[in-house]
Amino acid sequence: AISLQNAFVSGHRVTRNLSFVKQPWKQRVFLANAPRLLYNDENRKGDVRMERKKIGIGYEDYKRMVDDRCYYVDKTLLIRDVLEKGGMVTLFTRPRRFGKTLALSMLRTFFEAEIDSDGKPVNNSRYFEGKKIMGCGGEVLSRMGRYPVIKLSLKSAKQPDFYTAFSKVREDIIFEFMRHAYLLDSEKLDPTEKERMRDILSGDLSWEKLQNSLKNKREREEAFVKEVGRYATALKTLSIFLKKHHGQNVIVLLDEYDVPLENAWFAGFYEQMVAFIRSLFESVLKTNDALEFAVVTGCLRISKESIFTGLNHLIINSIRGESFAEGFGFTEQETEAVLRDYGLEERISEAKLWYNGYLFGETEIYNPWSILHYVYSVTVDGMKFPEPYWSNTSSNAIVKELIWHADEERKKELELLID
Repeated sequence: AISLQNAFVSGHRVTRNLSFVKQPWKQRVFLANAPRLLYNDENRKGDVRMERKKIGIGYEDYKRMVDDRCYYVDKTLLIRDVLEKGGMVTLFTRPRRFGKTLALSMLRTFFEAEIDSDGKPVNNSRYFEGKKIMGCGGEVLSRMGRYPVIKLSLKSAKQPDFYTAFSKVREDIIFEFMRHAYLLDSEKLDPTEKERMRDILSGDLSWEKLQNSLKNKREREEAFVKEVGRYATALKTLSIFLKKHHGQNVIVLLDEYDVPLENAWFAGFYEQMVAFIRSLFESVLKTNDALEFAVVTGCLRISKESIFTGLNHLIINSIRGESFAEGFGFTEQETEAVLRDYGLEERISEAKLWYNGYLFGETEIYNPWSILHYVYSVTVDGMKFPEPYWSNTSSNAIVKELIWHADEERKKELELLID
């Protein structure tokens, strides 16, 4: 179900022919934490003072990153590229710690017709002042703040059994319904639709009461199957209500789609999880007239037959693709700019030696997680020598599984990739 190429992508350099070269410590990145310097020109000739911005390690929320004045390597042109080169559904597969979650947060901030807790529209345009996207012209900028957005992360589904994993996904779906609770006051939704909203919002409490009323195991199992089916279509239901209220199609952003599937593979409930995720995706992404477009992110490419069945309008962009190569991670020029901004020009060669390890399409890409930790360690902690920051950010369970069960032919393939 999981391709060999993508299993190795998270840890080693990839050349254009997909051979993996040296430096096994290469990291998985997270663009959300990028740092930068503010240059304040006092209009005095030769007098340019520099104020260092905070290195925002660990940030996943784009708005908070801007509000906290963190250094940000400008990736806002991803907005334009998604509009111009993306499909109805675009899947991005990238190694861990490459800023996928931050990118989705940025997309949501740009596109969303956000409503606050008082039911008033939120203007998010200030979060893009001075960013590259502001130079892309009226056709792109006219899409800012225009669409209702559904955003869901499946990261919480990393659990020991299907019941617990589903319960976590249900909690996250309920939270997304809560984010759009203003629909309960909408004059465009009828009483039946509002009751459906309330039913989803109270789902975990209703389920607990129902469980207590069931008499035997068979009744509980039958009720659980119905509960799973109810939430498999919940995102589509929400998108229909949002379209009805806003008069606009809905953008759907799904993060870490592969986490529940990878976890279920090793925990022994893969078939149950695949069936649920497939139903969830087919409902909201395939048979949904309320969909404007969707962006899905993950580390691994799960085989199309098992999870994206029937999504004929799906575009898959992996590290082999050139069209979105600069959207995730730092280019060589961006990496050099970060180091210069923090007065580390003399350590550019050292940083390249340690952290240059990916080729996305034809573009050399650096791991943001490592670069930012490197800059922080040198400028804040006074570190003398580089470290492999990325190597302990996750496990290599899939690689171990492949090696353990490899036959002679597969072992030769693995040796070819490593060499």
